Amino acid sequence: MQYKNKQIAVLGFGSSGEAAALLLAEEGAMITILDSADLKKLRSKIEKITPLGISVLAAFDADTDPRTYDRGILSPGIDPSAPLVRNFLRKRIEMIGELEFSWELCHCPVVAITGTNGKTTTTELVARMLNECGVKTLAAGNIGPAFASVVKKSGSLDVMTLEVSSFQLEEIRTFRPHIAVWLNFTPDHLDRYSNMESYRRAKLRVFENQTGEDRAVVNLAGIPSVVDPESLRAQVITFSAVRQGGDFDLRDGVIHFRGEPVLAMSATKLRGVHNAENLMAALGVGYWMDLGFEQMAAPLAAYTPLPHRCELVGAVDGVDYVNDSKATNIDALEKALISETRPVVLIAGGKDKGFEFESITDLIARKAHYAVLIGEMSGRIAASWGSRVPCERAASLEDAVRRARSHARPGDVVLFSPGTSSFDMFKNYADRGDQFRALVQSLV
Repeated sequence: MQYKNKQIAVLGFGSSGEAAALLLAEEGAMITILDSADLKKLRSKIEKITPLGISVLAAFDADTDPRTYDRGILSPGIDPSAPLVRNFLRKRIEMIGELEFSWELCHCPVVAITGTNGKTTTTELVARMLNECGVKTLAAGNIGPAFASVVKKSGSLDVMTLEVSSFQLEEIRTFRPHIAVWLNFTPDHLDRYSNMESYRRAKLRVFENQTGEDRAVVNLAGIPSVVDPESLRAQVITFSAVRQGGDFDLRDGVIHFRGEPVLAMSATKLRGVHNAENLMAALGVGYWMDLGFEQMAAPLAAYTPLPHRCELVGAVDGVDYVNDSKATNIDALEKALISETRPVVLIAGGKDKGFEFESITDLIARKAHYAVLIGEMSGRIAASWGSRVPCERAASLEDAVRRARSHARPGDVVLFSPGTSSFDMFKNYADRGDQFRALVQSLV
């Protein structure tokens, strides 16, 4: 679509929506941003963007806007069932997501990385590996910056590396990654999706427009129950750190490709089976781009993990404190626990996202001798685990750290791995992790 002089509505004034609006302004469109938030919360952003000729409607005015537009661009953070979107759909206006909009303007192939967990780490690994191997790329998408904010640079890149979420994939039409990476699939976002099948269908759209000329890197654990290999038109290689039979597997701490060793975990700064799979996925991308394993090993080994991902933040009285605030679902919590070899005092809990914690009770009983619980989910988690592991509820994160310290013994790990999102008590997972780090450092 040519956007010059077109009336375009951008639904959502988050980072993706703002990036889409600014790009539309460069394309000569006439833009209105609609956001359900209160006008006072948006005032500072409105003051910055309206001098660029971009209009903003907020709160009730946005949800009931009677005007028509040539097209709508939906930010991924906006639930399609929200009144803002329902009002828009009633007017039968064509709507696409920010991912699809940016794809229309992209001038290079795309590597798209999706999965419930590990997307950001894998996206960072792939971007670093490709750049240091001479393949020019930028990391964007759900990792931030938004795709729309960097797509103008795509003409000078060999490939764009994107972290894509199920929310972003919901509204695609023609989006077609040259390489699609499927990391894993576990319960999450059931506060947005009615069931796991709806969540799965949204994620599977990453493969929807691929052809035989495209490539896929898929976790063997998802085949055939989650990803049907017969439905994929792309050429596929598989990986798994816990199952044999994939193209990539893990043997005695060494990643192998079709039986040949390619990268020892001890040579990297990453720990745990989940990170072994993230590394395998990155190696798979490089394989499809004709890079050699020796060439790829050096940048992958040099990669330093991002904060809030099994990050050691301090040691007090012989007890290590690990910040895994990025664990926003049960699978991430499970993998953090599996990676720990020492006795654990666990701090978990947060926003109620609609899933249950019973499935990991046996693992909790094996790994943790005490659990301190916070947030909306604390009562339900205590009911799930309490018969197997001593649990207590804390009124705040500060209270939780104090309680965890009182139960930790020298040689233990206090693992802060919430297993759900942060929005009941914090701005986001990074704010939650930063507060945990500060509390531990105050103890030190």
